[in-house]
Amino acid sequence: MTFSNVSCSASKVFTIVFVPCLIVISGCSKPSQAPEEKAKPRIAGIVFQEDQFFRLVQYGMKGAAAQYGVDLLLENSSNSPDKEISLVDTYIAGKVNAIVISPLSETGSVTALQRAYDSGIKVITYNTFIKADFPGSVIESDQTDLGASTGRAAAKYIVGKLDGKATIAMVEFISLGLESAHQRVNGFRNEITKVPGVKIVAEQDAWLAPEAATVVENILTAHPDVNVIWAANEGGTVGAVTGVRNSGKGGRVAVFGTDMSEQLADFLLAEDGVLRAVTGQKPFEIGFMAVETAVKVVGGTPVEKKVALPGVLFERDRPDEIKAYKQRLLELTK
Repeated sequence: MTFSNVSCSASKVFTIVFVPCLIVISGCSKPSQAPEEKAKPRIAGIVFQEDQFFRLVQYGMKGAAAQYGVDLLLENSSNSPDKEISLVDTYIAGKVNAIVISPLSETGSVTALQRAYDSGIKVITYNTFIKADFPGSVIESDQTDLGASTGRAAAKYIVGKLDGKATIAMVEFISLGLESAHQRVNGFRNEITKVPGVKIVAEQDAWLAPEAATVVENILTAHPDVNVIWAANEGGTVGAVTGVRNSGKGGRVAVFGTDMSEQLADFLLAEDGVLRAVTGQKPFEIGFMAVETAVKVVGGTPVEKKVALPGVLFERDRPDEIKAYKQRLLELTK
């Protein structure tokens, strides 16, 4: 029986049939149903290595996922182009709503991500980018500022502590082919060369700590007059400090670096004074913003095509800020 088939009697018997009619109407109408729960957006987050930077990126992603009610899938491409392609294809097959990725190659990562985009998946890049227009946004650090900020700190040190004269070695990662490497190097160089008494005598690639330690020891042997070293990333900075210590030149060679980690914070607080300053990124904020932006793009909300976050300078002369950084790390990772 349906509602259209139910009718009540005429008014003269209204008092008799009123209640039964209500019962019939009530019993024959379709029961009310709770509205269907809206499906959570499914977002894949891909990092490319296991270090403190990317661990903090993942914590940021998780924070945004919790705030926005996202089903977050996290994976690591392990610096392998083949694994990156495999992960993207897996997410295409799994029909995620968005992929948030730090791509391994400006050009080599395009094809797989283009397939994802063509299948209806939104693509957001962070930290690194691809040479293509289809990503909804790129969230990154201001790479030039990362180098320039430390360059200004080094220049201040050279003028104030070394009478404006320094012989400098630079530890870089140019051979990775990343535009960010060139931006960091140029940012540092542009600031440090403003000091007339500065000369750069060595530039070598070494972005992993063990390799960088060896490179720095060799540089100090070949150029015993080097008294300032700058490194372009976390591994290079760790290696530079280690190389100076291994060479017995603590107190005579000052190291300036890029990126921040618990280990580098400890180096800045160490009594030997080797590491003077680093400019760190904001990995938690990058991860959070990347997922937040993906949620907006999936929902059709306009977003900025590019977001560049400035770096944060940490100097051993301001130990309270370094200790505050370590405390925040503890809070984020506990």
